[in-house]
Amino acid sequence: MKIKVDLHVHTSHSLCARLSPKQIERAARRLGIAAIAITDHNTMAGVREVQAAVKSLKIICAEEIRTKQGEIIGYFLKEEIPPGLSPKETVERIREQGGLVAVPHPFDRLRSSRLRKPAIEALMGSIDMIEIFNARNMFIDEDPDLLARALAAGAVPIAASDAHLPIEVGRACMEMEDFSTPQEFLDNLRNATIVARKSPLWVHLVTKLMRKYRRLRRE
Repeated sequence: MKIKVDLHVHTSHSLCARLSPKQIERAARRLGIAAIAITDHNTMAGVREVQAAVKSLKIICAEEIRTKQGEIIGYFLKEEIPPGLSPKETVERIREQGGLVAVPHPFDRLRSSRLRKPAIEALMGSIDMIEIFNARNMFIDEDPDLLARALAAGAVPIAASDAHLPIEVGRACMEMEDFSTPQEFLDNLRNATIVARKSPLWVHLVTKLMRKYRRLRRE
């Protein structure tokens, strides 16, 4: 049976997001999304909260980890991985948990947090997935040669919403056969269909204001 999977969703546990478990569940139901990966920045508190509150969706435990050279997402994690490690050590820690490694938004030239080309090249062969479409990307600086080498080394091209607000959930997702294990997920992902729609530009302004407001409240 084929299902739709959104592989990149943030909750309110990310400073720049405002998504509760109920909002995620409602948006997923409306769009026919059956599985969601919760990928909060440097924490798994959000995915634990969603797991406890939402029983109608398959939840993939994930984390968007800020390494010394940019962000990496670990999927099917059991424990939180701290930020600030090298990309190599971050990948090793993901592997120790039996998880999968993904590079989010590598070609978005506006993202200071993206994993840069030298780091991706150093990880070649250790990357399971690479985002070729992110619904939040505005200006793409594609590197066809780097992408071709990553795909040749075994990385699977994926699309994801990178949702921070309810309106963004499911805007980009993968339509694939259902799965029970990380390996089955990865195998089925290789034959998946990409569903890709851009998020409206105004979501960037909302999240910037939200991040600034929440930082001020912490001071």
